Amino acid sequence: MPSVIDQMGRRVEVPDFPQRIVSLVPSQTELLYDLGLADRVVGVTKFCIHPSHWRKEKQIVGGTKQYRFDTIASLKPDLIIGNKEENEKDAVERLAAQYPVWMSDIKDLPEALSMIEAIGQLVNCQAEARAIVNSITKGFQGIVKPQTSQKSLYLIWKRPYMAAGQDTFIHEMMFEAGFENILKADRYPELDIESIIALDPEVVLLSSEPYPFKEKDIQEIKTALPKADVMLVDGELFSWYGSRLMKVARYFNSLS
Repeated sequence: MPSVIDQMGRRVEVPDFPQRIVSLVPSQTELLYDLGLADRVVGVTKFCIHPSHWRKEKQIVGGTKQYRFDTIASLKPDLIIGNKEENEKDAVERLAAQYPVWMSDIKDLPEALSMIEAIGQLVNCQAEARAIVNSITKGFQGIVKPQTSQKSLYLIWKRPYMAAGQDTFIHEMMFEAGFENILKADRYPELDIESIIALDPEVVLLSSEPYPFKEKDIQEIKTALPKADVMLVDGELFSWYGSRLMKVARYFNSLS
């Protein structure tokens, strides 16, 4: 059984040709589908919504934070794929004591592309992974950014408001889309409405996930920031780092 190093620097013993794969991350589940692994993925989370039919065809092993360990055991996985940010450390360590668990750690586009190639190598789908990487790379080269980036705030949650700060994949995607992230804090800080007003963003992006902002939420922000441009955006296309990145360029160009 060959040994590989994952994106967290962990050494993992993975079979040459894993046949019973469990994915703990929605964006990486979609990648496995696009790599053509319908017959080899046996378990996904309840949040793995793409492809939609896998939620009926595959065993649901829990969420991205809490797992049905007995269900995972019944699947006898020979590879589990997770992510540092999305999966809880203690649960991952518990799984890693029994199964090969390969973890990604992604904060920018190069790391996302590296993850796609690494998983392609793990599952013996190198050509398919390379095609996806080439498609993403070509797409991002075609993004037309505005000459002047607008000072922007990206909200991911309400009650309390939470925003994407520095050191996040969303921050990097904001830059790729031509938005300047006005929030200088790291990770996902909580903000009250007074703090949002003090930041004085020119644009407020309301994400469709994890909190499903709707049209009614626009007016609440507009009341506090009457001069700001407030818009709903597709959270998957700002935060998913798998094969969904192939759809990002067209979407980002539509926002300008």
